[in-house]
Amino acid sequence: MAGKSIRTPVTNKPQLLSRRRLLQSLPLLPLVPSALAQGAQTVAVRKIHCFDIRVSDVARSVRFYQDIFGAPVQARQGDTVCLRVGDGPRFFSISPLAPGQEPGFSHIGLSVADFNLDRVRSQLASHGIRPGSAPAANESGLDIASRSWVVNRGGTQELYFADLEGLVYLLTSEGYCGGGGVLGDQCQAIEPAPGPGLFELLDYSHFTNFVGGRDRANNFYTTAFGKTYQAYQGPTSPVIGVGDGIQFLMYTGGNSAEPPTEAAVIHHTCFTMNNFNVDRILAQLTDYGLSAREDQSDNSPLQHWVSLRMPNRGGAEGGTPEVYFSDPDGIRIQLQDPGYCGGTGYLGDSCPSLA
Repeated sequence: MAGKSIRTPVTNKPQLLSRRRLLQSLPLLPLVPSALAQGAQTVAVRKIHCFDIRVSDVARSVRFYQDIFGAPVQARQGDTVCLRVGDGPRFFSISPLAPGQEPGFSHIGLSVADFNLDRVRSQLASHGIRPGSAPAANESGLDIASRSWVVNRGGTQELYFADLEGLVYLLTSEGYCGGGGVLGDQCQAIEPAPGPGLFELLDYSHFTNFVGGRDRANNFYTTAFGKTYQAYQGPTSPVIGVGDGIQFLMYTGGNSAEPPTEAAVIHHTCFTMNNFNVDRILAQLTDYGLSAREDQSDNSPLQHWVSLRMPNRGGAEGGTPEVYFSDPDGIRIQLQDPGYCGGTGYLGDSCPSLA
């Protein structure tokens, strides 16, 4: 979890590749297949575990998400507030903007079985992710691409890495709660939310990321994490199962084989919730003060909308409804039924686990 000690680049805004970074990146692309030929080691990723967003007003955003989800405060890291997801220790954190940042996601957190920092860092290195130093304030996502680093947060050792296009991940133990201790798994002082929230938040569903080379990204994550595709949202849009048959990671966008010239973007995350009912969700969001989005290109904050995923994108006849809203900074959140796996059917809960 990133507190005051590190400024990971927020990935909602494309970042242009500098000439220096372009020259550095040229030898990186073949690293993954060559590493695999030499017996690369798989990182035993278990589940989507956490994420961090950078916002313009932490108190306002904490109040908003507690109103929506009734999430208790699980831990505090200076000005960063960690809100529990479901029964925990899964969570998401809300952090203040660093100078020059815009609101958005700063990283995705994944839990790893029997987490050992040195071993996992070595496994990443076998896939071309080189050990290095924490990002400097002036480094963009592409500047830190293919790098891992360790943050010491008051004795808690936290392992981050940036992939080939600059998406930042935090790899943790399954007990990580954003708190103290070597593994960050000590969170005793839970602070209840002021109220129950509009929706009963259950767990994570997925992250959707926009990349310049989707085949490159899918190849890297299926090999580095030892995962397979659990569904397709169109012929060229597989989703990578994280391991429980429900959660997944999706990489979509361009498909260039050339070195990236812009950093990839974490577009949105999705939570699962009990009692999923589209009309009721929209009505509750409206009553809370969000408005219905009329133009799909409108990225204004505090809106809600539904996207119907049709059969050509792996959805049901008539459309699989996918419900979204934007927070006070315009950060996008999706809500789905607990069975949603990115597949077909009205609830998106039919996944043939195509490999």
